[in-house]
This record gives sequence, C-alpha cells and structure tokens, in this order.
Amino acid sequence: MPKALQDVTVLDFSHLLQGPFATQLLGDMGANIIKVERPGQGDLFRTMTLKNRWVGGSESPNFLAWNRNKRSLAIDLKAPEAKEILYKIAETADVVVQNFRPGVLDKLGFGYADFKKINPRIIYCSGSGYGDSGPYVSRPGQDMLIQGLTGLAAATGRGDGAPVPVGAGFADQIGAMNMVYGILSALYWRERSGEGQEVKVDLMSGLLQHQNQELVWVMNFGEDFERPNAAIGHPGMDAPFGIYPTKDGWVTIAMSPYAKLVGVLGNKDLLAYDDKEVLFRKRDEVWEKLAAETRKWTTEDLLDAMLKVDIWCGEVKSHLRVVDDPQVRHMGSVTSYEHPKVGTVKVIGPAVRMSETPPKIERAAPMVGQHTEEILREYGIGEKTIADMEARKVVEQADVPKKA
Repeated sequence: MPKALQDVTVLDFSHLLQGPFATQLLGDMGANIIKVERPGQGDLFRTMTLKNRWVGGSESPNFLAWNRNKRSLAIDLKAPEAKEILYKIAETADVVVQNFRPGVLDKLGFGYADFKKINPRIIYCSGSGYGDSGPYVSRPGQDMLIQGLTGLAAATGRGDGAPVPVGAGFADQIGAMNMVYGILSALYWRERSGEGQEVKVDLMSGLLQHQNQELVWVMNFGEDFERPNAAIGHPGMDAPFGIYPTKDGWVTIAMSPYAKLVGVLGNKDLLAYDDKEVLFRKRDEVWEKLAAETRKWTTEDLLDAMLKVDIWCGEVKSHLRVVDDPQVRHMGSVTSYEHPKVGTVKVIGPAVRMSETPPKIERAAPMVGQHTEEILREYGIGEKTIADMEARKVVEQADVPKKA
C-alpha cells in the first residue's frame, strides 16, 4: 500500500528525544529518514538508559523507543568530505531536522542558509529548548527543567509536598509533535508556492501552549491553582535527578555529574553514594541527604553556583510567575485576542515559528454557531434554506454582540 510521505526524504541531524521522535513520526508515515550520527558513539541516547538496564544487555531502550523507520549514516561532520556528501543528499532532500544548541550546525556549514543555497525548496526544522535568543538561550533545554520553568511541575504532585515532574518526557514529546506540525504545514505550503522555508520549534513555547487551559485561567483570574493531595514521579531515574527545596523555593536538577553537584553543595561525605547502582537503589536516601544541603541555599544563589559549573538546573515556578519570566517575555509567548462577548482574553501564542508562513491568531475562540451562516454561504447554501434550517433547529447562528 502507498504511504502518505513515501516521496519525502528527511536529512535527520537530531539526537536525544525531541528531534528523533519527530522524525520517527514522519518515518512511520513512510518518509525516507536518513539519520546522521557521529562515528562510534552515535546519538547520545544510545549511551543512556533507565534503571541501568539495557535491552539484550547492550542496547538503550531510550534510543530504541524513538528511532524506528530510519537508516543511519555515521559521518564526522567536521571532516571536509561531510559537506560534499550531505550537500549532495540535500540537493534532492525535502526536509532537514536538527536539535543542536542554536548556532552549532551553522558554524559547521549545515545551517538553513547553507542548505537553502543548494536547494531553495528545502524545509529546515530546528528544535531547541528556549528559541535562538534571550536570557536562557545558552542553558540546556532539558525536559524536566522546562517542566519546572513553565509551571507544570508546580501544578503537579501532593498538595502539601514538593512539586513533581511528569513521569515521561512530556516537553520533548510535545516539541516533537510541534516539529511535525510545522514540517507538514511547510510541505503543504511548498506544494502551493514551490518555496521551502525555515521552521523553528522550542520546548518552552510548546509546553506553555499545551498548558494553555491552565494558563488562560491563571492569567485571566490572577490566581494560582491549589494542587490536590496526590503525586506522581518518574520511576526509572536515579539520584540526583529531581526537584529539591531551597530556603525560599524549589529547584530542578537534571542529568548532572553527581560529584560535581556534591562539590557545589560542599559536603564531601555525600561522595560515598557516588555509584550508579547505589544512586538508584538508595535514591530516596540520597534525595534526603541532598535536600538537607540545598535547604541551606536561597534559590538564586544555588542556581548561580550550579550554572557556573554547567550543572543542568532550573527554578521551579508557578504558572502565575511563569508569565513574567524573562525568557517568556522575550519570546512573546503571552499574547491576547478580542472575544466578541468577553473582550480581551490573554492566551499563549503558537509555539511554532516559520520564516515564510508564520502562524497568527486571526480569530478568537468562537461562540456556538458564530460563523454558521458565513460557512454555509461559502458552500453555496441559499438564504432560504439557511433560514429554514435555523427555524427547525438544524443549524444555529449565534447572536454576536455588536462592537461599541
């Protein structure tokens, strides 16, 4: 049987979760996915697992989860031959996908401008943590850190306990969906215009957008939610991965060298736990020991100290504080539209940025039947028939308030 994307070739530079999940989704629909990997190590996810267990004793379940329907091309991107080979592929490729930190591939000659010169019809999709500029641009865009920064962690867990991250790579997976959404939209536009374009997706915008229901409530009523007395967490990770208390709040600490964190906190006795098996088997005990140390710090001081040594960390923020976050303000994630009945409504804007066909909010959420007559007319339904159907309650046209 034919496949929806069987004529689409994707040059895939992505790694870890966001990009690979996106290209897997395209591959599942029949796209030809050429996965570009470094010789030897390959995708970083090949070296990572949960609970220190490997499928068949050697293969990462993390990697296996997100990379089906692909072929792997192992090539050193810094070698002079790489450009010749990858540029040749790009001549007839449809899509390039990458989720390196902003600017990394540009320096190597594999940015959008480079591929556009070779193939003006190319669609170049970049995934990042926080976009390509702003106060957080140099920080690692890791899933749990984004959950903390966007309010999701603070809204999850026990009402009288710590914030709790979602027990899956939720931000990464939402980011992958947005990548696919942007790519497919760009492919459709290219069929009509003949033009390729650049598509940009970031995890922060995506997770804000997918909490739009909660954030619309918070922003429009000026209150935070109260969490129920229930909690969830990720069962597969070892310490120090988690959320920790400070004197005045909470911080997230992601995949970071345990010894480096101990060095920041200053209690060398904690090095006794520095073993992968111990860090998982005694993770609750380790968390308590680490929490006793993090409680001695203010959130700001602890973050500053950890960021200086490149520990992956972030602040846990409530939804109400998220909307004033400097990165959120910089990206313009909070916007509004005018509703015909209630006036200005604050919302989270689209998370996908496109160079040629940028998304735009042009209509408010409609009232029931607000556009019934308009749509029916567009499809050739006569006024008499419309009126008859309205009278018989077959269709309904909303009574839209007139603007003052």
